[in-house]
Amino acid sequence: MKPIQIKTFMVTAIITLFLGACSNVLEEEPRSIFTPEYFKTEKGVVGGLTSMYAHLRYIYGQGYYYNTTETGTDEATYAQSADANFKDMDLSGVGSITPSSSRSDAIWQPAFFNINTANGIIENAAAIGTISPAMIAEAKFFRAFDYFLLVQTFGGVPLDLGAGELKFNTSPVRFSVRNNVPQVYTKAIFPDLLTAVNDLPDTGRVKGGVTKTAARLYLSKAYLTYAWWLKNPNNIPTFPETPRVDPDGHDAAWYFQKAYDVAATAIDSHGSFALQPTYYDVNLGSNDRNSEILLYADHTEKSEFYNASSLTFANGGAPDNFAVWMMTPNYTVIRSSGVSSVQREAEQHLGRPFVRMCPTIGAITNTFTDKTNDSRYDGTFTSVYRGNWDKAGITTPTLNNANGLPVAPRGAILSFLNDDNPAVAYAAANGSVGAGVLPGRSDFVINPSGISRILFPGLWKLGVYRTDGGTGLGQPNGGSTRPYNIAKLSELYLIAAEAAVMGATPQGGKSARELVNVLRARAGKWRFDNNGNVPKTADNSAALTAATPATIDINYILAERSREYFGEGYRWYDLIRTQKWTELSSSYKICGPTYGDHTAVTVNRDIKAYHYLRPLPQQQFDAMIMTPEEKAAYQNPGY
Repeated sequence: MKPIQIKTFMVTAIITLFLGACSNVLEEEPRSIFTPEYFKTEKGVVGGLTSMYAHLRYIYGQGYYYNTTETGTDEATYAQSADANFKDMDLSGVGSITPSSSRSDAIWQPAFFNINTANGIIENAAAIGTISPAMIAEAKFFRAFDYFLLVQTFGGVPLDLGAGELKFNTSPVRFSVRNNVPQVYTKAIFPDLLTAVNDLPDTGRVKGGVTKTAARLYLSKAYLTYAWWLKNPNNIPTFPETPRVDPDGHDAAWYFQKAYDVAATAIDSHGSFALQPTYYDVNLGSNDRNSEILLYADHTEKSEFYNASSLTFANGGAPDNFAVWMMTPNYTVIRSSGVSSVQREAEQHLGRPFVRMCPTIGAITNTFTDKTNDSRYDGTFTSVYRGNWDKAGITTPTLNNANGLPVAPRGAILSFLNDDNPAVAYAAANGSVGAGVLPGRSDFVINPSGISRILFPGLWKLGVYRTDGGTGLGQPNGGSTRPYNIAKLSELYLIAAEAAVMGATPQGGKSARELVNVLRARAGKWRFDNNGNVPKTADNSAALTAATPATIDINYILAERSREYFGEGYRWYDLIRTQKWTELSSSYKICGPTYGDHTAVTVNRDIKAYHYLRPLPQQQFDAMIMTPEEKAAYQNPGY
């Protein structure tokens, strides 16, 4: 299939509220605004569809938006170098979420620009006569995709952008009315995704293009999310206020069943997609764009033009892919024989340290309890930092490290242990970072209970991967040129399992336990010890599947989701969907922000019911001509 090659241009149009679409088209000039006439040409439809794939870069991989999906959950908290962007999201007394500080603003404008582009294609493309239903279905997929993201984040949002519900708008609009949640689902998300399931092909129009399987994943997830919204087990408020009643007369149980049925169909009929044989292969940089990935925000190291950002430096904003910086510790401060033994490198374990977010101790010790049989811890984190000083031109063949023992390049310099070892002795001078030592070991070590806001395992799965660095350190300070994975085939198993737990009638061979065990069996298969940096052939599938509880509850599903998708931007949405955020994230353990601090403390969060929706961004209100009373009524309560 021909790959999508996208150059992204920021909109320079008359931006006020919701108007012209995001202007980035394949091999075309920048456009300040799209018109109906433009979408009545093949060139216009292809350009509009290309811009839809490009708009994903403005959301996925954007580090500050990424923070809003993880910080404040049981997976992550703010790290030593965090500013207010991160401390506000933690809700632990060091900041507060406001319309100005919530970085969910990163989805508001790109999503509505894209929705308007979709409206233009859907309204006008049929007039051409040569545009296939499948191409129009791509536009419908993305319109539903963006509305689904918006409704989960903010509650009800406008379907009318100024020209009528789901109509293409070309005029500046400074007044807006929000639709309620059921209207967004039943008027926009469900109809568009049902059309996409029907009309999209099994294999994408272009490499990375949306497919029937991707549409089924989002339809099943939308059904699942809406079912939870109708059920509302913890009486979480919605906005705009409306009864939890489906306009089509269905109840939560009906939607849980629909979520199960659609996901089960996709599992049985997944086209050219397939699960990777091992968890390591899913996120391995050299295996990007593999058969498990249903949708990604693409980047490339081959061309700055098509990467849409520099290959050598980063601007710290979209469309750069810089999310992984956030959960990368400053490993470069480690000293061996007075030398910086682990230096920045464009290699998946390393990359650019930013120290803005860190995993909680509970994520390491409770979520990833079994680090021996289950490969997902090893396939998620960088837990061993290895020497690379030779790539920086330092010719010394060995350096003295822990216990004065020599280490050669590629040897372990600092290791985070899988389990606490009471024999670990910490000292301020160890590696200049206050790490620990164990007798006979040449690597400095840190217990899981000693993970802190400044020293923690980094996020290998999103790590930088470059092939253009030769034998040196490459370009570790640029944004990642890897695609940012958005949707995976594996999630269909967990969507169906969650629906079954919530009462959906399962099909034979697809009970919640059987579905979960498909992924657990895969997690037990090793072909490489990532942090040991050696091949490893092991199959612990039997042990992992046997350990799965006979009866699975929603907390177990959420734990499995965290093991599969830790740090990928799923967690806040998973917790608000199931209304488990308060229960699972109201406290966490972490050590302090200084080197040598390995004493864990318990931190409490104050998660209010209104926090289950993010505030609409302040720039939205600054652009609207409405009375103060109308603006207050437009904003989500609590903000």
